[in-house]
Amino acid sequence: MRIIGGKLKGLRLNPPTNLPVRPTTDLAKEALFNILYNQYDFEQIRVLDLFSGTGNISLEFASRGVNEVVAVDRDFGCFNYLKTVAKQYQLESIKPYKADVFKFLESEPEPFDLIFADPPYDLPQITEIALKVFERNLVKPEGYLIVEHPSMKKLDNHPSFKEQRKYGSSSFSFFNG
Repeated sequence: MRIIGGKLKGLRLNPPTNLPVRPTTDLAKEALFNILYNQYDFEQIRVLDLFSGTGNISLEFASRGVNEVVAVDRDFGCFNYLKTVAKQYQLESIKPYKADVFKFLESEPEPFDLIFADPPYDLPQITEIALKVFERNLVKPEGYLIVEHPSMKKLDNHPSFKEQRKYGSSSFSFFNG
C-alpha cells in the first residue's frame, strides 16, 4: 500500500497484518483520484471516509491537501493505526472516529463534499449506505457518494445513482448529491 499523490507521494505504508481489511488496490485508487482530481479543488472540500480500515483513502486525501477528512471504522486496531500514522506524518486534517458507520451516519449533522465508503464486501447492508446518506442529506448538492463494492453487485437502483466504474473484481458506484 502506497500514497500515490500529494506531499507524501511514494510513501509505503505497512499496516499490521492482523487488521480486518481489504485495502483499495493502488490501480483502482489511482483511477479514482484521477477522476476526482479533475472535478474538485481538494483544498476546498470536506471528506468522509466510511469503513476507513487502514486509512488508505483518508491518507491519500490528506496527502493531497484536503483540510478535513473524517475517517470512521469500528475496529479498534484500524482506528489506532490511522491515528498513529496521521500523527507520525503530521496530518492534522485526518479526524479518526471509532464508531459503527450506520450509527455515525445517524448522528452526523453536517454534509460533506465527498463521501467514500469501502464496506466489507460481504456486508448485507451495502445497499443501505446510499439510503442513509441521502436520507440524512449528508452529501452537498455538487458532491458525490462513492461506494466500493464487488463488481458483480449492482447498486444502480437508487435514484441518485450516476455510474459504476469497474476495476477488476472491484467497482466504484458514484451517486450525485
